[in-house]
Amino acid sequence: MIKKPFFGLGKPKLTYSGVRDIEGEDLKEILPSPRITLMHKSPNGDLGDLSLSIGDEVNTGQKLNLRENGGEFLTSTATGTITDISHTTGYAGQSFVSVAIEAKSKDLWDDELEKAGKNESPENVLPFLSYIPGISDLTSIIKTDNPPNTIIINGLDRDLLIATNQIIVKTEAENLAEGVEYLKKITGVKRVIFVVPPSLRMEAEQSGAEVKVIEPHYPDATPRLLMKEILDNPVSPSQSLEDLGVGFISAEAVVALRTAFVEGKMPVTKVVTVTDKNNRLTAVRAKVGTPVSDILNALNIDVSDGDRLVFGGPMSGRGIYSEDMPILHDTDAIMVQDKDQVIPAGNDPCINCGECVRACPAKLPVNMLIRLLENGLYEEAVQEYDLLSCVECGLCSYVCIMRIPIFHYIMLGKHELALTGGLEESNG
Repeated sequence: MIKKPFFGLGKPKLTYSGVRDIEGEDLKEILPSPRITLMHKSPNGDLGDLSLSIGDEVNTGQKLNLRENGGEFLTSTATGTITDISHTTGYAGQSFVSVAIEAKSKDLWDDELEKAGKNESPENVLPFLSYIPGISDLTSIIKTDNPPNTIIINGLDRDLLIATNQIIVKTEAENLAEGVEYLKKITGVKRVIFVVPPSLRMEAEQSGAEVKVIEPHYPDATPRLLMKEILDNPVSPSQSLEDLGVGFISAEAVVALRTAFVEGKMPVTKVVTVTDKNNRLTAVRAKVGTPVSDILNALNIDVSDGDRLVFGGPMSGRGIYSEDMPILHDTDAIMVQDKDQVIPAGNDPCINCGECVRACPAKLPVNMLIRLLENGLYEEAVQEYDLLSCVECGLCSYVCIMRIPIFHYIMLGKHELALTGGLEESNG
């Protein structure tokens, strides 16, 4: 039987990074790469029935339909020629269709969005903007049926050592205000809440949204914890945020909406926080599809055999295995760890010390949950120990004295449930 989770303040007390932690407190522009790689999540990486072909010429901002029948598409972030189309496997076995573009030095912008005009209806927006920088799926908040009644703009970042959204709030207050107006028009939502740390209250108040200030204590910026903190409405494992009429969007995605409607151009760049081996933070802006190697080279960050590359932060980041991996529309951070800093996962069993249980903000019996996950008993983990109440903060792995990679077992479990349909059934 699934128990209603009780949300409390987890231990240990960790603090999010802020704009003041960014080197120079400004954005560094990364020069366009001669090779751009676009990736689209696909259930099985099927390359059949594709409408794209090697040799096709594309323009910057062009909508690239993957198949004749279906809504799958990519947005070209460069002008050039498609040189490769392949299947790629990512974190936890996720499948992608990968499209490589040999880019020209000058952008020729596609004008399809501009010709469509500034009609902010959902029917007009979704064919262009399902995926924009800063959000993995805009369809979660733009709906013609059962639209949300509240949208929360997150001005904080999901992990430690990241300040991507905060630097957007700090530097683009005017664009955020315009973006909020378009967000209201295309969603029809009346209540928009802007969540920021105390240091960004003044900038957030310029947006015209309702401002809520929270202390930058990790992991309070995760959506399910914000539901409790901001709306006093905990989410049970059988519910989704959409079920409760609430949508979440990042500050960066709001600015991207403004770019689309005001400038008539598809947003093609992404802000990324880069953490080097000395934990120094640099904020950069680069085109979606830029290889990680180009960004690291521009910042003079060397990577050697044995070093670790992570998309995200130290608590919930996901390892990548090649510098050729491109940044995606939802890549908020790149972290580089020296091989001497990497702490290997342990092979010893849980000793029931209880540290993970005390740290868990969802108050899950993590010590029991991990036993099922290690043995691939994912549906049992849902039914017996509330797997779906996990807020994916990574505190369990952080405090585990046996160095069990608990967080990665949890993410693998959720991924496998999604593949088999178990996740939808459990939520349904």
